[in-house]
Amino acid sequence: MKCAAVYARFSSELQQERSIDDQFAVCRNYAMKNNLNVVATFDDRARSGSSLYGRDGLMELLSAAREKKFEVVIVEALDRLSRDQEDLAGIWKRLNFLDIELRAIHEGAADSIQIGIRGLMGSLFLTDLAHKVRRGLQGVIRDGRSAGGYAFGYRPILGRPGELEIVEDEATVVRRIFSDYVSGKTPRQIAHALNNEGIRPPKGKNWIASTINGNKKRHYGLILNELYVGKLVWNRVKMVKDPDTGKRVPRPNPPEDWHRADALHLAIVKKELFEAAQERKSSRSFETPERRRKAKFLLSGLLKCGCCRGGLVMKDRDHGKVRIHCSTMKEAGTCSNRKIFYMDEIEKSVLAGLQSHLQAPHLLKEFVAAYLEERQILAFEKTKRRSQSESHLDQVKRSIDRLWADYEYQRVPVDIAGPKLYELQAQKVSIEAELAELPQPEKLIELHPAALLHYEKVVTELQTVFQDGITPDTEDAAEKIRNLISHIVIHSTEKGLDIELHGRLANILGPTDLFPNMRIAASGSLMVAREGVEPPTPGL
Repeated sequence: MKCAAVYARFSSELQQERSIDDQFAVCRNYAMKNNLNVVATFDDRARSGSSLYGRDGLMELLSAAREKKFEVVIVEALDRLSRDQEDLAGIWKRLNFLDIELRAIHEGAADSIQIGIRGLMGSLFLTDLAHKVRRGLQGVIRDGRSAGGYAFGYRPILGRPGELEIVEDEATVVRRIFSDYVSGKTPRQIAHALNNEGIRPPKGKNWIASTINGNKKRHYGLILNELYVGKLVWNRVKMVKDPDTGKRVPRPNPPEDWHRADALHLAIVKKELFEAAQERKSSRSFETPERRRKAKFLLSGLLKCGCCRGGLVMKDRDHGKVRIHCSTMKEAGTCSNRKIFYMDEIEKSVLAGLQSHLQAPHLLKEFVAAYLEERQILAFEKTKRRSQSESHLDQVKRSIDRLWADYEYQRVPVDIAGPKLYELQAQKVSIEAELAELPQPEKLIELHPAALLHYEKVVTELQTVFQDGITPDTEDAAEKIRNLISHIVIHSTEKGLDIELHGRLANILGPTDLFPNMRIAASGSLMVAREGVEPPTPGL
């Protein structure tokens, strides 16, 4: 009697959980008729067959197959495994390589012809289903109902799919935003005022200018939302699944493909006010030239505000010198840091401090020694917990093996062995899931002599940048400096600046990955080692 595994899946949360039990039942009946012994079951609930991502049950089945725990896989139909041609063929190929037979109840043993035909039929089914769903959504729009999505000022009506109602408190805010915008206030000024009054935004913690202003190309943003004037707009974007990540990615559709329908009962602002807002937005909009290049700075995108950890962005130029300030203060008005910094002063301090620190390789040994000591303490509890779980898992596996052996030699009847085996299998799955959540034992670093040699080589290459500044001939070295830095936190003090430099010292030690990310801090031109291996560890 061959050992078999059963796999079941249903696609949507709208389907009944009983679907899995029904699939298991017909598969067990098939196994009984064909002299197969079902030793394992795997399932995925409310998971689409269009992708392998998120299919934990299927991944567990393939993992068990590599361990040769069964000889046959039974499914109700091949589309339960996958409806994608590539994925279905890949699953069958791997099972075939492992000498594991794939059987579908109605088709029998799978072969290359069946896999090809069923994969094609599954793919066509998904394409046809997508067309039907879109046709249905077009009907929803024609009926004056929403086809999905969230809009500030509205909420869905329970028990009436697609129907919205106006939330008057939020609608008042929407009218105020349109009125303020038409009267001449900028989105940034409006966002600051709303945040100061503590008015809840549609998403996140704060109102920001882009929430109000939106994106003209994607046609989203409060000012651009035609629903506020009683017009539903659908099909602005299409969702495409990335085959490498399984994530759905939005792609803008051309305006001629958009669908509009009147929904005057959902109008919040008057047509005249909405049109006036669109006219003002059009007059303020401009297209950035395609060949326009932004100025590049050594520390662009790395600077963070010491008060709110928001980014520091360019404000203006003072006699050619770039000045920067907090973007959160600028956009949302919720940060109290109104200090303006000069970019060149920060660059000089960072470069001087970085140079001083890089020229002291003995500090690396101190970092490593402290790291090892602290990591050994922190890893002890994790290692102990993992060891206990692994020991428990080994014990459960031995119990399963002994019980199965007793059943095979008829020392234990099936009515006793069966329930006990199910119980032990459930314990095994639970412990394996717990182990999967536990972090792997940490690899404590050791200082290799080659690391210091590579370190000294990199420092030598960077000397030209430290001495002469960034030129076209030293752009590669400048990029290496950026690679050493994770981010830089700028604090404003009475005496001037306090700079925290969060670095990636591992990057200059070569491809050996000997060191974790480390954090160092600078004050003026003096840099000292400070607390933290990422994640920060007190006491280092």
